Amino acid sequence: PSPKSATDDRALAPPSLSARALPERTRAMDSPGHSPTAASTDRSPFGGSDPDDDPVVHEPRSLFGALGSRGAARASAADPGAFWDQTFTGGVGIGVGGVGLVAQDAAAQHSTLLGSSLGDGDGLEMYFADGKRRAERRRAQLERGSDASGDVGATNVASHSGDSLAFTPRLTSRDHDDGFHPESLVDGDALRDAAESFAANEARRPYGAFPAPATSLGNRRDEPESPTTVPPMSPFDTMEEELAHGGYGGYGGHAQITHALELASGELTDGLNLRGLNLRGKNGDRRLPRSAATPDDETARSAFGSQPWRLRDADDDAFLASDWDSPPERQKDFIDESEMDRDDYGLPGGGSRRLAVSGARASSIANRKDKLWKLSSSYLSNDVPSIQKSLVQHVEYTLARRRYKFDRGSFYQATAHSVRDRLIERWTDTQQFYASRDSKRTYYLSLEFLVGRSMGNAVSNLGLRGAYAEALRQLGYDLEDIMAQEKEPALGNGGLGRLASCFLDTLATLNYPAWGYGLRYKYGMFEQRLLNGKQVEFPDYWLTHGNPWEVERLDVKYLVRLYGHVTTYNDETTEETRFKWEGGEVVVAVAYDTPIPGHGTYNTNNMRLWSSKPSHEFDLASFNAGDYYGAVEAKERCESITSVLYPSDDNDNGKVLRLKQQFFFVSATLQDVLRRYKKRLAPGRTLKQFPKKVAIQLNDTHPSVSIPELMRLLLDEEFLSWEEAWEICTETFGYTNHTILPEALEKWPVPMLEELLPRHMQIIFEINHRFLSEVEAQWPGDVQKLKHMSIIEEPSDAQSQKMVRMAHLAVVGSHVVNGVAEIHTKLVKTRLFPDFDAMYPGKFLNVTNGVTPRRWILQANPAMSGIFTSVLGPGWVNDLRRLKTLGPFATDPSFQRLWTEAKLANKKRLAAWIAENLSIDIMTDAIFDMQVKRIHEYKRQLLNVFAIIHRYNALKAMSKEERAKQVPRVCIVGGKAAPGYDMAKRIIKLVSAVGETVNKDPEIGDMLKVVFLPDYNVSSAEVIVPGAELSQHISTAGTEASGTSNMKFQMNGCLIIGTLDGANVEIRECVGDENFFLFGIEEPEVEPARAERAAGKFEPPASFTAVMDCIKAGTFGAPGEFDELLWSLEGNEGFGRGDYFLVAKDFQSYIECQAKVDEAYKNQAGWTESSIISTAFSGKFNSDRTIDQYAKEIWDIKPLPVP
Repeated sequence: PSPKSATDDRALAPPSLSARALPERTRAMDSPGHSPTAASTDRSPFGGSDPDDDPVVHEPRSLFGALGSRGAARASAADPGAFWDQTFTGGVGIGVGGVGLVAQDAAAQHSTLLGSSLGDGDGLEMYFADGKRRAERRRAQLERGSDASGDVGATNVASHSGDSLAFTPRLTSRDHDDGFHPESLVDGDALRDAAESFAANEARRPYGAFPAPATSLGNRRDEPESPTTVPPMSPFDTMEEELAHGGYGGYGGHAQITHALELASGELTDGLNLRGLNLRGKNGDRRLPRSAATPDDETARSAFGSQPWRLRDADDDAFLASDWDSPPERQKDFIDESEMDRDDYGLPGGGSRRLAVSGARASSIANRKDKLWKLSSSYLSNDVPSIQKSLVQHVEYTLARRRYKFDRGSFYQATAHSVRDRLIERWTDTQQFYASRDSKRTYYLSLEFLVGRSMGNAVSNLGLRGAYAEALRQLGYDLEDIMAQEKEPALGNGGLGRLASCFLDTLATLNYPAWGYGLRYKYGMFEQRLLNGKQVEFPDYWLTHGNPWEVERLDVKYLVRLYGHVTTYNDETTEETRFKWEGGEVVVAVAYDTPIPGHGTYNTNNMRLWSSKPSHEFDLASFNAGDYYGAVEAKERCESITSVLYPSDDNDNGKVLRLKQQFFFVSATLQDVLRRYKKRLAPGRTLKQFPKKVAIQLNDTHPSVSIPELMRLLLDEEFLSWEEAWEICTETFGYTNHTILPEALEKWPVPMLEELLPRHMQIIFEINHRFLSEVEAQWPGDVQKLKHMSIIEEPSDAQSQKMVRMAHLAVVGSHVVNGVAEIHTKLVKTRLFPDFDAMYPGKFLNVTNGVTPRRWILQANPAMSGIFTSVLGPGWVNDLRRLKTLGPFATDPSFQRLWTEAKLANKKRLAAWIAENLSIDIMTDAIFDMQVKRIHEYKRQLLNVFAIIHRYNALKAMSKEERAKQVPRVCIVGGKAAPGYDMAKRIIKLVSAVGETVNKDPEIGDMLKVVFLPDYNVSSAEVIVPGAELSQHISTAGTEASGTSNMKFQMNGCLIIGTLDGANVEIRECVGDENFFLFGIEEPEVEPARAERAAGKFEPPASFTAVMDCIKAGTFGAPGEFDELLWSLEGNEGFGRGDYFLVAKDFQSYIECQAKVDEAYKNQAGWTESSIISTAFSGKFNSDRTIDQYAKEIWDIKPLPVP
């Protein structure tokens, strides 16, 4: 078709979002009388005045290529990453390094820009931060007839060869320009040359496959010089609307870096002058050429489909406000009919069937429902004035504070409620949509959810960070300061809880229908403080000022029974013997819900936490009799169940409380899941179809008691047969094993279970009896096999009671068991459960862990995320495979300069944070060496501190001149020790004592600093991880299941020193041997090394003995203070003796590897190259990949994006 005139508005109107139309609520910002954007006359630094032109919508066009055909757009529907895969390999558009070519098929290009191909959605909208909403707004404005100087802004279209027309992506103008534009630092020629050089040298490509750019680069070299692409701005700067004055409140590029330093140090830092790099193309022009055709009216009309409320007729001259007032009928399909008010149908309560009603009554009901629907058919507006009004209203009406007297605490609460309002809109719509589609859901059961602060994650995922930042700025507040007011939820302890939270983020982002279930701990685990270098535990009062992110569900309560007895009776219908659990103590589980938003999607999932309450609040009779404590005794006993995470289990009362916690958690959860399923029972569907609609994942062994509890509910409450109940149970549950350490594989004494959960003990005995019958049938007469595989462990010399092996129960009761790293899964199959693997071939599989880049790059590292967005477009956040394209540029000097400036900014931020919180000054020209994780002997913090002492002694022995040649180092250790874990507490004390001595030694000065960070949590990790340069993952080979902190550090350009343990193995495979500092023996050598020690044949190296002698002499702390800690490293064998985790065995290899680290750091160009490669090949360890594997291989669930 012939090109359309630039003055023809309809020619610019892009096709619709296919059949997946936006909900009616999304149009609130465009309602008549509301102008989301005022026209700006400022000129963008990239040409044109287009304040409303949204770079996020143009996201697929980036430095590395553009979509080339409609077919390619459609091909990416099944796999959104296919677009980039094809682009990189030259199959579409141009390959790596290309910057100029754009789509030749205008229809495909328009659909790409909007995240939809003609007719069929291509799935690319997942890359856009609310790009759908912006596209809808632009379309509406175009349809209203706005010209280039109106609200829409100028959409520059220029004619080129043939009939090609295309949009030109541009950044919006800024009144307050920060002077730092990462996109201007990208020299296309330099990057292309680097790519050619890198690709030509095959020896330099051990890091895994990355796209070969040779073909497309060769073509590009013969073409005229292309100006550098203007990539989209950072997701931190995406807003619902351009501000009227043309400035954004978000921080991008240089502003992100300097602002982070400003927050940390309290003063403006202007040390990152990257503007002088002069890395633009030779032409100095930053605009893209345009070469694509625009679809004609008929093409656009057919793409929109029959949606009269969305597209006006071609003959209409005016756009009617009424067209926007009527919500689309499809939205009403989301209503969950099973939740309709029973009063509407004359139901006094109970049941879900609809009764016949008269025509008049039905009409009245319909009218009322329609009216209620229309009253809530619009989303809240997200322009700055609307947000400000929302903030002030919450201060006055929600918090009941007086006007004009707003402190930061009040504004945090108001901001949180304002953001939560917008979350709840999406949240309720998502849940209604899931219910209307009756899809299969996953329920993720975890005793921990280490969620971190919610505000930053919420505004980023909603695409509202810039809008809220500006709204607060105009009111005299800073968003970062407001976010710092949030108290971190104390709902987890370490990697297990953080992994669960990453999974919830990913499930929402990938549009999977899923809920997380856990416990709402009143005091968390504990708040860690150091007193004289020793860990002291204090209650974590995180709920003192309430939690604005949660919704208390007083209408969602379940009774959970403890203790009591079991009676039998005959079923009158079937004449079968039935069991009934009676008596005992009844606790009430009350639900608290927290919305979990996805990034770049409307889907918002739910995290439901249970709080324990008494069934009888107050005993008035006891009170009147003078027994005041007895009047509230039951209340305190019940509420203690959810008071503390992991109560100490070094006594019987602690063990009972832990078991109560676990059962309370799973019982309430399973009752809730069953209730939700039974609401939708219909003809032809019974409980036998339960596994087709429900998948339950057990995160470690803690929720394993859910297996007998589900059996109890199905047998005793639903009256199914044993065979039917067991089939449902095994097809529903999946079990994730996270460790092979014996203490983490829980065992409960049979007498304790019989007293606390008498019916469940009966069921466990029956499960074990039937299971052992199967074992006997497969291995007749093999008594040892029966003994090893039995769920019930018989008494032995080590224990006097029968024990229930909860890990065995989880394996028997689940249809899939997965490990969390390749080496871990191998050990689970060969060392932990070899007999089970032989009995159930294919039941065990590997799903390597992953972490979310939304939290650990986008939010934690704005400096680096700004670089990624400038080069790759904002879609990298949801597709880390794009980072591979940075690999060829790891040696490019200009890119390295940008990278090191970002890393230095993060180091300065961390240094300022440490100075402010710990009053320790550290140098930023040193290696920042981190080991932050739970304190445990197998993680070998002791090996780290011994090496620090060795380094200290070596520095002390040097002359001043020799010392000056050494690489300075800052050693940072952080983590909590379990309250009853004395050995771990002694390790913390030793680290503190070493720091006390080293940091005050004037002879050492700034050559070595040692810092212990107390109360390590998610918020502190968001500062620590981006600033790290070396991260230690040095557990004894074969003891760490996976580790996730190594993944977070890798994503942020940190190099790893470690053993071949957990995910280290796979990380090293991805980044290459030369970019990983490896030391120590491997897993097959561990048991022989222990045997060597037990036989008295091992001689520790002299370097190790010297450190031991130094500690014994009292160089650090008082003489004899650490004798018990050192005794664990002495002797040949025995409990707490014989160096079980082989610190001495690996010590010499470890210090030699640390010497290699020092040498590598002296070559800063080489170190930076390794840092870039580390990040470039971190995509495998993205939780998006992990969850997608769970969904396909274990849960069998499908994405269900909310339209």
